[in-house]
Amino acid sequence: MTIIKQKNQRVGVFIDAQNLYHSARNLYGANVNFKNILEDVTADRFLIRAIAYVITTESGEEGVFFEALKKVGIETKEKDLQIFIGGAKKADWDVGIAIDAIRLAPKLDAVIIVSGDGDFVPLVEYLKFSAGCQVEVASFRKSSSAKLVEACDDFLDLSENKDRYLINKKNFRQNKNIKTKKISEKKESEKTNNSNKKTVDLKKERRGMEKIPKVKKVLKKIINKKNFAEISRVSTKDIIIDGTLDLRKK
Repeated sequence: MTIIKQKNQRVGVFIDAQNLYHSARNLYGANVNFKNILEDVTADRFLIRAIAYVITTESGEEGVFFEALKKVGIETKEKDLQIFIGGAKKADWDVGIAIDAIRLAPKLDAVIIVSGDGDFVPLVEYLKFSAGCQVEVASFRKSSSAKLVEACDDFLDLSENKDRYLINKKNFRQNKNIKTKKISEKKESEKTNNSNKKTVDLKKERRGMEKIPKVKKVLKKIINKKNFAEISRVSTKDIIIDGTLDLRKK
């Protein structure tokens, strides 16, 4: 469907950051250029709000990313990553995005959802038929719901211009290959070390077995033959470093 994007249209952009981030990483091994996406979906229209819905973790490493979004005019709404008993994790903003879009709809002419999540189909239909908004979607086609693409008024496939919408593609793949190589080298090194350790332990065991008759031979010379029969039943562990012998019965 062809739509007309008027210059005086009031636009609201709602970015599902997690959905876009994982799509770009899984499909192309790259990061997302949110600045260029915002410029193109806005298309020189009157931008009212641009909000990115993001997830925070305990490490706080995403702080730099949040600041970068703010510098290009994108607000951030943050939610903590939920970790449940058993290790299960949950991090989604579906309901939050829907509520904000519906709340702001009366002040907007066009609502732009930057996500490929099919859960937004009911939201798109509501905004079109009940709120009277023009609804546009931008995401990577390969990871987008077919129903979402069909439901919206206009769809921007970010995959068609990867050079503009993706960054660090080459560097990310190189780093990934280096990391994989290091893991493989580490496993190989551990395997070699374990093999060497087993060989050393086996040699020590063999040397210990070889020493037993030698010890008995030395003791035989310094102890009379009557006691040697008893000594032969004694473990080499009973021989003390200074040459004395514990002959207590076990």
